Amino acid sequence: NAEYMGHFLSVYFFSPPPSALCGCPSAMIQFVLMVNKQGQTRLAQYMNWITVAERTALEGEIIRKCLQRRDSECSFIEHLNFKLVYRRYASLFFIVGVDNDENELAILEFIHAVVETFDRYFENVCELDVMFNIEKAHFIIEEMVANGCVVETNKVNALQSILLMDKMK
Repeated sequence: NAEYMGHFLSVYFFSPPPSALCGCPSAMIQFVLMVNKQGQTRLAQYMNWITVAERTALEGEIIRKCLQRRDSECSFIEHLNFKLVYRRYASLFFIVGVDNDENELAILEFIHAVVETFDRYFENVCELDVMFNIEKAHFIIEEMVANGCVVETNKVNALQSILLMDKMK
């Protein structure tokens, strides 16, 4: 019984941080947002739980900061305890909030991989594709990110599960 209790304590009270579970360094993705030019959030995926009020306030601040920047300015912004990395594709902004230790260029590549994966799945993705298939967009991101760590950037591998589910319909 004591052995069981020791195992219980080690699993539930002394478990490693999520970044250690996925095998990546301590830097992590905190959230992924997709926002249109009017500032409307079309996709929001958070890796850690945040209250709705906190999300609303955070998204409002982040969206204002990113949308008011000129094209000639850098795509990296420090905001509170996050580093924001964003990229604009047509009328959509993809914004990723990461820890301050994360590599900005790697996150830009990740954003590009997400857009290419969406594009492959939705065939020339647009804002409406994501809005009307929000669960599929979330599923694709979940295939690419686990516990805040990028685990898949290959489009074929990332889409394998969702294409299998589509076949079963």
